[in-house]
Amino acid sequence: MLCMPKGLSFRTQIDNRDLQFHSFIITREDGSRTYGFVLTFYEEVTSKQICTAMQTLYQMHNAEQYSSVYASSSCSMDSLASSIDEGDATSLAKIQQYNSYDISRDTLYVSKCICLITPLPFMQACKKFLIQLYKAVTSQQPPPLPLESYIHNILYEVPLPPLGRSLKFYGVYEPIVCQRPGPSELPLSDYPLREAFELLGLENLVQVFTCVLLEMQILLYSQDYQRLMTVAEGITTLLFPFQWQHVYVPILPASLLHFLDAPVPYLMGLQSKEGTDRSKLELPQEANLCFVDIDNHFIELPEELPQFPNKLEFIQEISEVLLRFGIPPEGNLHCSESATKLKNLVLNDLVNDKKNGNIPSNTINMYELLKGNETIARLQALAKRTGVTVEKMTITAPVAEKERDVKLQCEEEELRDYKLNVQLREVFANRFTQMFADYESFVIQAAQDMESWLTNREQMQNFDKASFLSDQPEPYLPFLSHFIETQMFATFIDNKIMSQWEEKDAFLRVFDSRIEKIRLYNVRAPALRTSIYQKCSTLKEAAQSIEQRLMKIDHTAIHPHLLDMKIGQGKYEQGFFPKLQSDVLATGPTNNNRWASRSATTQRRKDRLRQHSEHIGLDNDLREKYMQEARSLGKNLRQPKLSDLSPAVIAQTNWKFVEGLLKECRMKTKRMLVEKMGHEAVELGHGEANITGLEENTLIASLCDLLERIWSHGLQVKQGKSALWSHLLQYQEREEKQEHMAESPVALGLERRKSDTGITLPTLRVSLTHDMRHIQNMSEIKTDVGRARAWIRLSLEKKLLSQHLKQLLSNQALAKKLYKRYAFLRCEEEREQFLYHLLSLNAVDYFCFTSVFTTIMIPYRTVIIPIKKLSNAITTSNPWICVSGELGDTGVMQIPKNLLEMTFECQNLGKLTTVQIGHDNSGLLAKWLVDCVMVRSEITGHTYKFPCGRWLGKGVDDGSLERILIGELITSVSDEDLGKQCRTPPQQKSPTTARRLSITSLTGKNTKPNAGQIQEGIGEAVNNIVKHFHKPEKERGSLTILLCGENGLVAALEQVFHHGFKSARIFHKNVFIWDFIEKAVAYFETTDQFGDNEEDVLLQRSSCKTFCRYVNAISTAPRNIGKDGKFQILVCLGTRDHFLPQWIPLLAECPAITRMYEENALLRDRMTVNSLLRVLQTLQDFNIILEGSLIKGVDV
Repeated sequence: MLCMPKGLSFRTQIDNRDLQFHSFIITREDGSRTYGFVLTFYEEVTSKQICTAMQTLYQMHNAEQYSSVYASSSCSMDSLASSIDEGDATSLAKIQQYNSYDISRDTLYVSKCICLITPLPFMQACKKFLIQLYKAVTSQQPPPLPLESYIHNILYEVPLPPLGRSLKFYGVYEPIVCQRPGPSELPLSDYPLREAFELLGLENLVQVFTCVLLEMQILLYSQDYQRLMTVAEGITTLLFPFQWQHVYVPILPASLLHFLDAPVPYLMGLQSKEGTDRSKLELPQEANLCFVDIDNHFIELPEELPQFPNKLEFIQEISEVLLRFGIPPEGNLHCSESATKLKNLVLNDLVNDKKNGNIPSNTINMYELLKGNETIARLQALAKRTGVTVEKMTITAPVAEKERDVKLQCEEEELRDYKLNVQLREVFANRFTQMFADYESFVIQAAQDMESWLTNREQMQNFDKASFLSDQPEPYLPFLSHFIETQMFATFIDNKIMSQWEEKDAFLRVFDSRIEKIRLYNVRAPALRTSIYQKCSTLKEAAQSIEQRLMKIDHTAIHPHLLDMKIGQGKYEQGFFPKLQSDVLATGPTNNNRWASRSATTQRRKDRLRQHSEHIGLDNDLREKYMQEARSLGKNLRQPKLSDLSPAVIAQTNWKFVEGLLKECRMKTKRMLVEKMGHEAVELGHGEANITGLEENTLIASLCDLLERIWSHGLQVKQGKSALWSHLLQYQEREEKQEHMAESPVALGLERRKSDTGITLPTLRVSLTHDMRHIQNMSEIKTDVGRARAWIRLSLEKKLLSQHLKQLLSNQALAKKLYKRYAFLRCEEEREQFLYHLLSLNAVDYFCFTSVFTTIMIPYRTVIIPIKKLSNAITTSNPWICVSGELGDTGVMQIPKNLLEMTFECQNLGKLTTVQIGHDNSGLLAKWLVDCVMVRSEITGHTYKFPCGRWLGKGVDDGSLERILIGELITSVSDEDLGKQCRTPPQQKSPTTARRLSITSLTGKNTKPNAGQIQEGIGEAVNNIVKHFHKPEKERGSLTILLCGENGLVAALEQVFHHGFKSARIFHKNVFIWDFIEKAVAYFETTDQFGDNEEDVLLQRSSCKTFCRYVNAISTAPRNIGKDGKFQILVCLGTRDHFLPQWIPLLAECPAITRMYEENALLRDRMTVNSLLRVLQTLQDFNIILEGSLIKGVDV
């Protein structure tokens, strides 16, 4: 199956019968690999029976072709029914010319192959040996020894070269050299990277390399098996120190095509048929597929592929290496016609034959040419007459010389390939050494012994991802955040942890020694977080060490020798590969040579390894429990069992896929929950705890990928690139048909928002198809894969993902039509568990749709709820509103008269933060008491409540005609039931009605806080702002809430200023803090009496000046803000410009304080004021940026 993936092939003397070489790989379940090297040649068929059968087959085939051509011509052209037109006549002639085999005229040939199986990829050496073996069969002279001698020699007497050494062994005609890198060098790789770069081009190769690192599905496509193998091995070699952990089948035999259905990452190679078009290739899933058409120099990449860090500098460095070896970085594909390309490939193979010691064909032609040359003939005749014999000298000497030149040239070329290989690999390895130079600092080694670590492996975090990412340069993050979630990275870290108890993994040992070297030279210590590109400095040494090994041979194997064979064995017939004597080859040599002990040592090592694995492994059930479950999936499916393809085995493999998908779903949802809950646990008591981090985005992207793979598993017929979106579209079509026939019942989502006034937000319709329409209306998304991802994000944000998917799968007739019986989506129990795992994600709040699609237009609905008991519901003035969010604001919008509800559409505002509401005070009933404002996004259903509880109007409350309200996100009843234990703490909101009213002394004294509570409130408000700035920038949330929210800094300072304030006067109107501030300004502007110390005087003067300037700017601003609103702006500006610690002592010393504050007021206690200043001082280091809505119109 692997030696001849297409099966036997027959040719005649007019067909191309050139030698073809390819290799293959077998990966066992434990990850160990075996390499196979195959030489395919054609041999004459001597059996008369086979030749006769072939002629009969051809006659039947041609008759069928003739009738189909004749039928098509007669049907399609009625007017010319009587005669076959010329075109058809010529095509028939062609059929007879090319598709014919006549036993009397033609010679029939059949393909045969010879194959060498090795534990390590010694490709060049194996290729040379096979070609020499084949040459021995086809040359006119029989080989010096029977073929069995050479085969026995390579099987039993040629050892593996030791690490860091080279070995010479003997083929039929010439010695062959192979070498192995030393223990501190990069592992062995014998496939020429030159070819991989020429075939793909540098830019394409780096993109495919990135896809492999991020464990996408990679499908290589080429007519030539060896190209598939060269590219696959080339790219996996460059992964060092990481190793591909998933399905790896560089040549996928035709009988295993169903493996393309595997819902796991894979790297596979598929042979293309000559002339077939990529568009005709039916692939089960393409949402996460990287398709590499090697022959046409073309790749298709998955969407949203992050760039490899420092990609441009990296490509520049590689191209410098390639150009030094004369290879154009853009690749070297001369034309795109597959046929001519294959001819080029065959020619290359012939060139390679020369260097493998074949007599080059052009030399033979020259010999023939010289023989028939007239001048040479005359010279020979002349020489004969004079008695000199020169025939041999004149003809063969130059031939031999030329042969030697060719051989030298080929050896040089081979050496250049080796040097190029090692230099390119050094550049790639150096990138990882630089990127992960500090990885050890972030490895978490919690377990005391290996057994307890293996037992708890799944529950334990083994790498501090968040800290590692926070230590990386910003441009690296999109790639690294994906990469550290991959299986290859997890395995690499596992190997690091295991190395405390076991011998270090070879890759890890080499990588760690390189990092040590970097530390030794102290290259990186000062520039820990820079993204400065550092080139590889070890290129020359690496090339020298390989050159020295190949020039100075360390070991020589035993020469092939005559074996103890019976007389008549090893008979030789030119052109036919003999039937080898199996009894001679079945046993190795006796113990009389120095290499014989090798097999005994190998056996001992195997026994030791077996005992070791028995000791660790215990039994398979326990081992499965121990080793990370997701990892075992990849391991079990690495290589399909090629020997047994019975339905039972295929069913079992599919069952493994189903189990694996379920495990992966459980791991991913658990990881998403733990990540989110972990952030929230840290932040409890800090208001806003929704992280919108890079890591969260990575986890959601990987959930989207998992859902695509689940929906691609077991598909009957593929439609479009996204299996999930295709399923949704078919469901939508059916639903819409039913809706036309009868109005379908709609699942009710958010409960009706009722207030004491009875005004409500109308219920938002919850329906799967409704959400799909939102996505379909988004012109920004151009592909099916993108639409499916957007729909998943929207459903996750609305906490409807599990419910929607349950609804989608409830249409069983559609599921049966779309999916085969073994598909994951038709395994009922697993499907239920899968939906249950997704349901657990409803326990936390995600903003994964709102925060990603920032430029889309979103319809919003807003309702203003007045307090009817105390005021009129509708105002006669002209009200307006302005809604602000993290991404922008709506601008001022007029509210239609006599309406309390309006809808508007604007670009995504992100999470909503503030609402400004006001009116122009016109008409008889201008005063308006607003309870709250509700705003809802009609796409995501997020509803925000902006509490107010204050009057808007002149001569009432603080005389404000506009107010700034702070929002809180409302959770629906169903969410509260589900997430009681673990809900995100609610965001902070506008100061409550009760507190506002208590400040203006409309309620009793009971609600006033005491001095201790006020000081505690200040500490907490400042502490929350400090914590805000200590978080990564992308995860900070809204600063407005921390300043102006219910427990924000403004509210806390209001409490300080209200303590002991003589606000309520009998027979007088209420007095506000702003009145005190205005009195203070009047005093500062008229007085010159400051302290004695000159420095203090200057400082106080400048503080007074700024204070007066700020207060006047707020008072004269063209806004109708009330007195409390003005105080809020003053505190916000003072915090932003770090003036609060200078202003508060001035106010505490101002004479107006004695008239307006009681004796026991906090502001009149020097110690309290000093401690307040110390707390506020901690905000001095932060760069505070205020939201535009807070300070609009204030010019300072």
